[in-house]
Amino acid sequence: MADIDVRVDAHLVIPAAELSWRFSRSSGPGGQSVNTADSRVELRWDAMASAVLSPVQRERVRERLGHRLVDGVLTIAASEHRAQLRNRDAARARLAALVAEAVRPPAPPRRATKPTRGSQERRLQSKQRRTDVKRMRRRPTD
Repeated sequence: MADIDVRVDAHLVIPAAELSWRFSRSSGPGGQSVNTADSRVELRWDAMASAVLSPVQRERVRERLGHRLVDGVLTIAASEHRAQLRNRDAARARLAALVAEAVRPPAPPRRATKPTRGSQERRLQSKQRRTDVKRMRRRPTD
């Protein structure tokens, strides 16, 4: 079977040549036909040596996925399906989602603004209404 490139986003595609696969037997229940097929999939991608990442993207991957990298290699295991092909697709999808989230540029910093005069007045009016409600609940004084 010809390996398929992993499309991360419109500008970033991880070629199949950079991916390495390992197959093993899945754990878990299965009855008589358990442990007869190598359906568990391990997908490995050397992110730090990848030619498709720019230096900025590589640094973002190192910062955001550093806890998952072992010597610069990202490993993803998939064993939720009974068929190896479906587990391969699941591993590719998980890799694409992880890398897309990691290389996404950071959100622009929040610019602090003052509340408008109308919003301040509405806030004070709602506080006054709450005060009046609580005052009306009190026992009347002589």
